[in-house]
Amino acid sequence: MTLAERRRALGYSQEAFAHALGVDRTTVGRWESGKTEPLPSLRPRLAEVLQVGLTELGALVGQSPSSGQGPVPQSGAAIPRGDTEDMIRREFLRATSVVGALTSALPADRAAALDEVAGRESASDFSQMNDHLWQVYQLARAKRSVLPIVREQLSVLTRTLRGFSGPEVPMLCGAAGDLFQLAGELAYDRNRYTDAAGSYALAASASREAGAYDLWACALVRHAYVDLCERRFKDAADLLSAAEMIARRGDSALSTRHWVASVQAEAFAGLGDLSACERALDAAEKVAYLAGPGHNSGWLRFDGSRLAEERGARYVQLGRLDLAEQTLRSALEQGALAHGHSFRRRGVVLADLAAVGAKRRDPDQVIVFGREALDLARESSSGYVARRLQALRGELGPMAHDRRVAELEAEIGALSKT
Repeated sequence: MTLAERRRALGYSQEAFAHALGVDRTTVGRWESGKTEPLPSLRPRLAEVLQVGLTELGALVGQSPSSGQGPVPQSGAAIPRGDTEDMIRREFLRATSVVGALTSALPADRAAALDEVAGRESASDFSQMNDHLWQVYQLARAKRSVLPIVREQLSVLTRTLRGFSGPEVPMLCGAAGDLFQLAGELAYDRNRYTDAAGSYALAASASREAGAYDLWACALVRHAYVDLCERRFKDAADLLSAAEMIARRGDSALSTRHWVASVQAEAFAGLGDLSACERALDAAEKVAYLAGPGHNSGWLRFDGSRLAEERGARYVQLGRLDLAEQTLRSALEQGALAHGHSFRRRGVVLADLAAVGAKRRDPDQVIVFGREALDLARESSSGYVARRLQALRGELGPMAHDRRVAELEAEIGALSKT
């Protein structure tokens, strides 16, 4: 029996099952399709809802819908159904694991001559390539298109790290920490939270080995986003507290600590603490006092330009709808005046404005902003905008009698399956 079969046998729809567990419906869908597995912290509750023991649960979540339909392909054999994206993902994760192991084993105390690395990529080569990949990632409308390139870069880094020693070791660790963060971003954007968390953990480890405090803090911030998406606000707050301490040891000219504060605001809003949320947002806004740009446009991109929309989103979380709408509309207008938001940023603001309409039971506002956000999510293939729309979908039930709202809800549901 599969997880989906057990759920149906107990009379749960995916929506009701997700509600019972306190997760998003798309999370349940990923479990049932075999794309991800439930986190260890969720398994006791999952076993309780399914009325099975933990051992039985392990068998259920270990089965994909195709289990029992034939032998597992031997090494080198063709993979059924031609799932190219899944093949790339498996190779990508394998390369990530290998680089992580090699990075942790590098003999940093051995001072070999620089000519040891003649003919091989240097740490500066990797840093330059990483910078380029971040630019490609930011400009790409379909983020998944960057995955094969990052996978290849991980493979090159693997070959360079094998048997490597010398004075460039810390810089190579830093390059690995940078690349792992981009790998995590790609997984996160595809709603593969387990993969993203693994990449961010490796990024933190490599950055620590490099002694790169800002890079390390940013890896922890990104890891906290995984907790925020799963609504584990206390876990996120704890992780961000560690990031805050590490950022204090970093470069005061960088915006790292201000980014930490802006994400702490989201965790505090999730915990229902308005005062702490606003204090964190005020701390984040001090980024404006930095003498230089404060960011590198790669693993650190925080410049404060999103703070108006972030403040609006936090007010939505806290149920302060008048404050939320005023702030979000202002952010949308500012974006238009400044040559427009990115697809992702504009889509998130629109989804939040639709959420304000849903909480007010205003179907017209829901349709105007929700449909534009949906169009942007389709055009950009942004998992981040899709997640905001899924959260909106959970608010639409009381207005389901409105045909337009029902159609929008169905289209958002279909988006999560593509």
